Amino acid sequence: MAILEVDHIEKHFGPTKVLQDISFDLEQGQALAIIGSSGSGKTTLLRCLNFLETPDNGTISVRGELLFDAADPRTQLEKEIRKKRLHFGLVFQSFNLFPQYTALQNVTLARELLAKERGGESREKIEAEGRELLAKMGLSDREGHYPCQLSGGQQQRVAIARALALHPDILCFDEPTSALDPELTGEVLKVIRSLAEQRTTMIIVTHEMAFARDVADQVIFMDGGVIVEQGEAHQVIEHPREERTQQFLSRYAEG
Repeated sequence: MAILEVDHIEKHFGPTKVLQDISFDLEQGQALAIIGSSGSGKTTLLRCLNFLETPDNGTISVRGELLFDAADPRTQLEKEIRKKRLHFGLVFQSFNLFPQYTALQNVTLARELLAKERGGESREKIEAEGRELLAKMGLSDREGHYPCQLSGGQQQRVAIARALALHPDILCFDEPTSALDPELTGEVLKVIRSLAEQRTTMIIVTHEMAFARDVADQVIFMDGGVIVEQGEAHQVIEHPREERTQQFLSRYAEG
């Protein structure tokens, strides 16, 4: 059974149809790359999966559990949405770290708040796991640093550790290198590559075509709010079937 099932998702902003009939599955341990031009709906799709936007149609299921059904208001109650967000970890383009907290505090904050609400975990355990995550990101010596004392690449790695701290079923990245200088992009892609090698289930919105080809199991190409083509990464990127996919990849190669 697929870990994630997305069926017929649509999202409209006024008369603008940003997402139209989006359907796909994701298996446990797979990395899915979503590519496409700006305005194609990629970020809106991630926001719908993380319940930061409410789809106008369709369903979202994780591990066979129906999390969202646009036709069923009971799946859209705010108290339930807060719980359902825990299935997804989201790494934003612009880091979104709290400037007043250290790297370790940024990683552990959400976990600590959840522990206060639900109980069952000590602060010492949460901090120990936070340090382990920072170590996996190569940031053991930066746990006491504030965001302003970190490079962009280091901040993004803290953001990845923060997303992992809540043990999400699916880790989502929204153009994770777009805010980085070229020399810092490699260190973030290296971390994501390592997560893929560990079979972390991921959805990666990216403009790094070579990275998508080499790391993702599946690729979706979106244009105009629809899925134009989807399939195995090498097939879609190296031998696209659809003309719109070919035109997009040709423009990317020329750029």
